[in-house]
Amino acid sequence: MVQSSILGFPRMGKLRDLKKANESYWGGKLSREDLLAEGKRLRLEHWKIQKDAGVDIIPSNDFAYYDHVLDHIQMFNAIPERYSQHKLEPIDEYFAMGRGHQKDGIDVPSLEMVKWFDSNYHYVKPTLQDNQTFKLAQDPKPVREFLEAKETGIITRPVLVGPVSFLALGKADRGQSVDPISLLEKLLPVYEELLQKLKEAGAETVQIDEPVLVFDLPSKVKNAFKPAYEKLSALQGNKGPQLVLATYFGDVVHNFDIIDSALQNTYGLHVDLVRNPEQLTKVLEHLGPKQILSAGVVDGRNIWKSNFKKAIETVETAVQKLGKDRVIVATSSSLLHTPHTLASEKKLDEEVRDWFSFASEKATEVSVIAKAVTEGANSVKSELEANAKSVQSRATSKRTNNPEVKKRQEAVTKEQHERQSPFTERYEQQKKHLKLPTFPTTTIGSFPQTQDIRIQRNKFTKGDITAEEYEKFIEKEIRDVIAIQDELDLDVYVHGEPERNDMVQYFGERLEGYAFTTHAWVQSYGSRCVRPPIIVGDISRPAPMTVKESKYAASVSKKPMKGMLTGPITCLRWSFFRDDVHQSVQAQQLALALRDEVVDLEAAGIYVIQIDEPALREGLPLRAGAEREKYLSWAVDSFKLSAAGVKDSTQIHSHFCYSEFQDFFHAIAALDADVLSIENSKSDAKLLKVFIDEAYPRHIGPGVYDIHSPRIPSEQEIKDRLAEMLQYLKPEQLWVNPDCGLKTRQWKETKQALTNMVNAAKFNREKYAKSS
Repeated sequence: MVQSSILGFPRMGKLRDLKKANESYWGGKLSREDLLAEGKRLRLEHWKIQKDAGVDIIPSNDFAYYDHVLDHIQMFNAIPERYSQHKLEPIDEYFAMGRGHQKDGIDVPSLEMVKWFDSNYHYVKPTLQDNQTFKLAQDPKPVREFLEAKETGIITRPVLVGPVSFLALGKADRGQSVDPISLLEKLLPVYEELLQKLKEAGAETVQIDEPVLVFDLPSKVKNAFKPAYEKLSALQGNKGPQLVLATYFGDVVHNFDIIDSALQNTYGLHVDLVRNPEQLTKVLEHLGPKQILSAGVVDGRNIWKSNFKKAIETVETAVQKLGKDRVIVATSSSLLHTPHTLASEKKLDEEVRDWFSFASEKATEVSVIAKAVTEGANSVKSELEANAKSVQSRATSKRTNNPEVKKRQEAVTKEQHERQSPFTERYEQQKKHLKLPTFPTTTIGSFPQTQDIRIQRNKFTKGDITAEEYEKFIEKEIRDVIAIQDELDLDVYVHGEPERNDMVQYFGERLEGYAFTTHAWVQSYGSRCVRPPIIVGDISRPAPMTVKESKYAASVSKKPMKGMLTGPITCLRWSFFRDDVHQSVQAQQLALALRDEVVDLEAAGIYVIQIDEPALREGLPLRAGAEREKYLSWAVDSFKLSAAGVKDSTQIHSHFCYSEFQDFFHAIAALDADVLSIENSKSDAKLLKVFIDEAYPRHIGPGVYDIHSPRIPSEQEIKDRLAEMLQYLKPEQLWVNPDCGLKTRQWKETKQALTNMVNAAKFNREKYAKSS
């Protein structure tokens, strides 16, 4: 029979239960024992959901309190000494690596956190030493959680990050020179020991994720697969479980030489047939004579219902070649990237609700598809008919098509993408207009969202207070934030965004073409969850979205006020976007809507406007080549279209997450933003060398401290960071700002960190003035 499987399930729970438990623990309101008990409750609940949906192969070890890669870092004892030396409780040591620790005389920053491939999920980067050793934890988490499920009568398939991906996704610690992949020989015995323990516990199969196989890999990494899987495959049978090697987020066709030489002895191979369905034929040709195929036909990254007809046809193609016993129907990737359940959405319009499928519903989908292929279409006749009706409804709905939007897109000209003058001419006007000092200080946009802000927003949403009462509350919050910036003596102010729930959702709620949920939360990192809006049709702006608050803020401010917008690519990538229209079309629609907003902000007296694009790199195709250049072309055009409607004297800023953009720096330069701020505090300042190498003429604000952590950087620490940056940037280029927005931080830590930041900037300003 054709079996069904899921590669991973969301961790947070139906009502963000894990987020609430973690934050209560961090705040000292929940005991360690109660936190661990809540984790166990959620795991059991999630296994039961999948079992009740009819899923045959249910994952374990997909749960994590913070991040699954961080789980492996701790499990393999790949813990830098700056954490291990303090002998913290294991869960506290774990959180210290994830979010930093500044308590009881211990002060350590977090490990670096970066995006998981091209998703909006962040993983903690393995950070390795020249003298690195590995040792399996005494009570390995995958074994413990497998036994936990087994006690309830559910035999799961444990999920591990594979050894090659674990190392390839890691880095050498600061001051170290180790090439992570060179540590493979030291790491493999730990994997062997872990697999043997899982076999002893009763695990018959293990899912071992090697997602780096979708990359163009350097030879050292490619060559690592053969010794790794010769050892691990040799355990299959008596000593170890059968291995199902999983890839996702791309195709593996370009790495068939690895599959042929190193992976054919594994029990099975999983491939993503949603992202790259065309790879199926070649994958079938390269499978070993007994290998099973896990066919990822249910989308693990988006919320649209599967097209059962297409999915069944794909699976049947595999069955014709391999037979039913060698094919598994699966999600394309872990469902970590999707919301928990559609059942929680009580306010969705019934028409669009019928088009959606969240994690719990996708569990049913894999089961239905597997049953249809195994027992025939008549065995699930009603499900197939309902699905066909939903697919047809979406395809023909008037909500998806707006002729006026299409007409405007057809009229877009090349000239609309360009500013009036080159940067050097614009900057002269901006200097006269804004009168900013050297080393100007600013923040990235948001200030702490207090409990009071959330309470008032909730009251307004429920109708418990009037629009006038809510507006007065927001104006008071803006005044308070400006007073704090006065006290801090920042140079360019922001209004603090008290009225905004999320940097994408807020705009989506004010645009035509979006649908919204109430409980469709998705983990971004740690306890941080986002509720992505859903693009269901053509996008347009019916009215100004941010002008009122920004204009009011400027009216009560003595310094330049920065208008804050989320850019077209980030609005696209951080939404659940349409899968029936190319992303470039949706991005251009968003750009036109934002262009109108930029022009209106300038007309309202806002002469510094930041258009955030933290998702620009995230959208980058994972492999170099023509596809990547096509993406960069339309992504850059979308940003420029959104920004180019203003005068030369108006300064356009943009913000990016992560400073590792050497491989597409030409696109960053092509954006033509006057000022770039980049998340940089966890990165080596040497990465800024690209700005010298490429003779970048515009201004840059590399983040000087990490906003993902509650830890407060000292003034000296920021001075040292700026000194590093000045080895690669000119003083007149450098802006001083945090890594990112301050929404998730508390006011006490925010004020102290910004005080230290401003003082460090003033120190450099005075030093530069004396030397020039």
